[in-house]
Amino acid sequence: MARKQAADYEQRREAIIDHAADLFAIKGFLGSSVADLADACNTSKSLIYHYYPSKEDILHAVMSSHVEQLSSAASEVAASALDPASRLSQLSRRFMRLYVGAAARQKVLLNDMVHLPPDRRAEIVTGQRALVGLVETILADLHPPLAGDAARRKAAAMLFFGMINWTHTWMRPDGPLNADAVADMATSMVLKGIGGL
Repeated sequence: MARKQAADYEQRREAIIDHAADLFAIKGFLGSSVADLADACNTSKSLIYHYYPSKEDILHAVMSSHVEQLSSAASEVAASALDPASRLSQLSRRFMRLYVGAAARQKVLLNDMVHLPPDRRAEIVTGQRALVGLVETILADLHPPLAGDAARRKAAAMLFFGMINWTHTWMRPDGPLNADAVADMATSMVLKGIGGL
């Protein structure tokens, strides 16, 4: 008979991921061991392995949970009836709020992708490409000449992400600008400059 899952199974898995994100963000994936993670979680290595078969599975869970949150926010914005400028504004705000609330996961996503097995890496990259595609669509709606220029449209989307993806390196949640203020600045830079593309 299969072992019955504890009532708090998913909460425990999520707690491991929270600790792993913090640990990997500070020490890097290669610099962190399952023993380090067990210490951070105040538990045993065997219990960590009960929830996740390998350290790579933990890394994948850190990244996929973050990409899923971003994708969920993006899907809600894409489904809205807002005009393109408002969609970009809302998307910027939603992303920045997630980045601030999950700075460690964002850092791990940006720095440790190479340590995933190829099939797991492909899964994360597919999710990221969908996010880039949504931004490309919004930018093409804002500036129709981009619709027929795939290279410039993708470059514009990547420039947008370049503005917000690395905010975890300098933005402080208790600093003078909150997530919405920084998101609004990024949106304004795009809206005021997109005509030059």
